[in-house]
Amino acid sequence: MFVIKSPVTETKQLQENIFLQKIHCPEIASVIKAGQFLNVRVLESTYPLLRRPFSICDVEDDYIYLLFNVMGEGTIILSHKPEGALIDLLGPLGKGFNTEDDYELAVIAAGGLGAAPFPFLTKELKDKKEIKTFVGGRSKSDVITYGMINVSVATDDGSAGYKGTVVDLMRENLQELKSKKIKVFACGPTPMLRAVKEFCVENDFNCEVSTECAMACGFGICQGCPIESANEKDKYLLVCKDGPVFNIKDVML
Repeated sequence: MFVIKSPVTETKQLQENIFLQKIHCPEIASVIKAGQFLNVRVLESTYPLLRRPFSICDVEDDYIYLLFNVMGEGTIILSHKPEGALIDLLGPLGKGFNTEDDYELAVIAAGGLGAAPFPFLTKELKDKKEIKTFVGGRSKSDVITYGMINVSVATDDGSAGYKGTVVDLMRENLQELKSKKIKVFACGPTPMLRAVKEFCVENDFNCEVSTECAMACGFGICQGCPIESANEKDKYLLVCKDGPVFNIKDVML
């Protein structure tokens, strides 16, 4: 784990409120795994006080990429970082995706900004496994397909692709999915992850989910990001340390 100040080399707007930031950080780029995250301090001042957690979106040589939407003061500041500005990074943190299981087809399910960790995962998998990607959002403006391949789109309002949720679209493709040994990798809002879990349990699909949670420390000291264990009554895991990626059999969503 590193605490390091690294320079921004590019920040570009992909679509409304969605930004992609390129940072030169060979130390982290050389060791981070898909599904892990960074805790970012956006300013040196005491406001905003807490670091913000960001999934690693992609890695390219000595560069790492963050994908984020502008929602509050911290991400507004981050989106306006000029080229050369230093960002205080803590990471890599957490446990990433397990890509080594026995499966033929990797099925990626992303909802909204849940697309963030999947360009890097796609890059790790594309030369090893067949990939099928399902991406969804409330409307066309919420759909993020950057860095992903073999993409099918679903929107709640039907403004792009299939009208319905990501899981509805996966059900529409159930026979195709059942024709191969698959593993599902999912990230998105908690209601979506619950639906993914139900779908995978029904069909006996192996599945890992990347969970979202507010964090303070990012490595388990503050105990501020609990998630209920599915295996032990009244036992909680920590999203930052035990996750953020979990097998669906291990957590209550």
